[in-house]
Amino acid sequence: MFLENTVNQKEQFGWIEVISGSMFSGKTEELIRRLKRAKFARQKVEIFKPAIDTRYHEETVISHDSNEIHSTPVPAAANIPILADGCDVVGIDEAQFFDDEIVKVCNDLANRGVRVIVAGLDMDFKGNPFGPMPALMATAEYVTKVHAVCTRTGNLANYSFRKASSDELVLLGEVEEYEPLSRAAYYKAMLREKVSKMDVKDPEEFPEKKQA
Repeated sequence: MFLENTVNQKEQFGWIEVISGSMFSGKTEELIRRLKRAKFARQKVEIFKPAIDTRYHEETVISHDSNEIHSTPVPAAANIPILADGCDVVGIDEAQFFDDEIVKVCNDLANRGVRVIVAGLDMDFKGNPFGPMPALMATAEYVTKVHAVCTRTGNLANYSFRKASSDELVLLGEVEEYEPLSRAAYYKAMLREKVSKMDVKDPEEFPEKKQA
């Protein structure tokens, strides 16, 4: 599926693979799996993640099931091309946290003959496309959408519902702050949350006018 055995002696080329999905869907686990295979094949591999992501370790990409691989934290996407010089494979985790420059960086690397593997959330907690992920998915040769299991229905989940009371777009967290939900469960949860925030007046505050 990922053309690892494709060899073109006359032309060097690369490509972009995007792994997307909700929280707890196994994105990072799949990224690590592909990168470890490349390392086993003795390819030169570099892994990057946004410096903002310090949930588990500052210099390690770690999945929710504790699978891990050493990485380089960078403050901006523009730092990646310099650090990735001479690489065969470049991995990028939590791509949704990078600036829009990440799209150009990934395409430039692929055009230089590098295999680029990107993992990230495709939607934010409000159910909207997240940061540069839509553009990355549009320009990638391969897109893999992975799913979690809905904590309320047991169906496939593709939404990340935020349990914490915060409206900040970027809120690092785990099971205490987020849970994966199916479309139906997410819709009901958001509706319930919306209703709970409504300012409902007590009818007694508006007594009916007495007829003359």
